Amino acid sequence: MRTLVIGDIHGGYKALLQVLERANVTKEDTLIFLGDYVDGWSQSAETIQYLIELSEKQQCIFIKGNHDVWCHEWLLNPEIENHIWFRNGGKETITSYLTNNFDTIAHLEFYKTLKNYYVDKKNRLFIHAGFSSMKGPANEVYLTNYRWDRTLWEMAIVMDKRVKKHSSLYPNRLKLYSEIYIGHTPTLHYDTDVPMQGINVWNIDTGAAFTGKLTILDIDTKEFWQSDPLPNLYPDEKGRN
Repeated sequence: MRTLVIGDIHGGYKALLQVLERANVTKEDTLIFLGDYVDGWSQSAETIQYLIELSEKQQCIFIKGNHDVWCHEWLLNPEIENHIWFRNGGKETITSYLTNNFDTIAHLEFYKTLKNYYVDKKNRLFIHAGFSSMKGPANEVYLTNYRWDRTLWEMAIVMDKRVKKHSSLYPNRLKLYSEIYIGHTPTLHYDTDVPMQGINVWNIDTGAAFTGKLTILDIDTKEFWQSDPLPNLYPDEKGRN
């Protein structure tokens, strides 16, 4: 019925349940998640468990975020020490896993099957962060760009909207797809907690890891729904602040 794209969750399980309800999501809807399911709020393991169960009921497409890579590496080797991850939400994720008794094998399979990016039948790209290759993400030399690149968004957000797609001045990267949907860069950096558009790039990360909200957007109508601000849902926690 609908194709809905969901921004970075960062362990905000309560926000996920709330926004799915507000968007009146049914099993007929296709859900595309842009990654960063963990790290931040206290319910990362619960979030992954719910997404696994949700994917058994309806079509879900899961993109891999940088925080998901870190968590996957830790699950594969719990003795690993990643101090950067630990300071950026990893501590809360570890606690979430240690205080729950979920099937680790099922969670490892979930992380293993996450996609680097997805292109639908209408040539719309879904990727966590971005890509730098002028020939598209399939030709990316540094695969970490899928999860870390911000140059695509930085270019799109400052472009003069008077430049048309057929113009030689229009960036080649943006010509490749009818639309591009990303997360990774919180819109809070631009003093807003709603989705942002730069030319044909849509940023759906509305700051759920911090003081913002979790967002679901209908990619055909551009209608969107949001959770409450995450600090209101987790008043005794700090998230990634």
